[in-house]
Amino acid sequence: MSIWQKLSTLLRSNINDAIARAENPEKMLNQVLIDMREQLAKAKQEVAVAIADERKLRAQLDEEQKLAGDWEHRAVLAVREGRDDLAKQALLRQQEHTERAVALEETWRRQYEETERLKDSLRQLNDKIEEAKRKKNLLIAKQKRAQAQKRIHETMAGLNDRSAFETFDRMAEKIEETERRALAAAEVTESLRGDSLEAEFQKLKPASEAVEYRLLQLKERMGILGPGTAERAALQSGEDRSGNGGSQDVVKDAEIEEEA
Repeated sequence: MSIWQKLSTLLRSNINDAIARAENPEKMLNQVLIDMREQLAKAKQEVAVAIADERKLRAQLDEEQKLAGDWEHRAVLAVREGRDDLAKQALLRQQEHTERAVALEETWRRQYEETERLKDSLRQLNDKIEEAKRKKNLLIAKQKRAQAQKRIHETMAGLNDRSAFETFDRMAEKIEETERRALAAAEVTESLRGDSLEAEFQKLKPASEAVEYRLLQLKERMGILGPGTAERAALQSGEDRSGNGGSQDVVKDAEIEEEA
């Protein structure tokens, strides 16, 4: 497995674990970013090692190519000096270095290509981390909005629960019924008090006579009229209800008596 594959697997594992344990999304997002940066730092170190290995291979390749060139130059020098035996040995050395250079070049090229891919992946990872940092606040805002909407829905569900309101209405109705019964009982009790016959007669009095009767009672209490004047007026009114003046005459007599 390549360095990039290891890193991607580890990051996905960390993120999935963070989502599963997201009691506090903001805290978990911050922790994910911290994990990402830590993995990025480790990846940078591994990529740096890979680059160092590639450059070491390149240096070895360059050295072998240089030695191959040096031995070829020596072979030429030996031929010029008429030393074919030395020229042959130099060419053998030149061939050895050339073969090692060819093998090293193939190894170096593969290492170089892999290193370039690693560097490109590292740049992508760094870009993703920067993008994640930019999106973090947006994600946190979305999460808070989702929580607020959830609370609203829960509150609305509670408001739609009519059980508490129905209980309140039943209690209110019960209290009102108790009040109505108490008023009815008081009315019954009041109706049993006093002279029922007197009450019936009082109901027969016209409104004007009732006012006059109350006026006479007031004057009695004030001492202006003698005691029993209101009662005599009421009786007189009952006797003369046919229209002969009734209580009005009594009132006049009482006023004459007052003036006297």
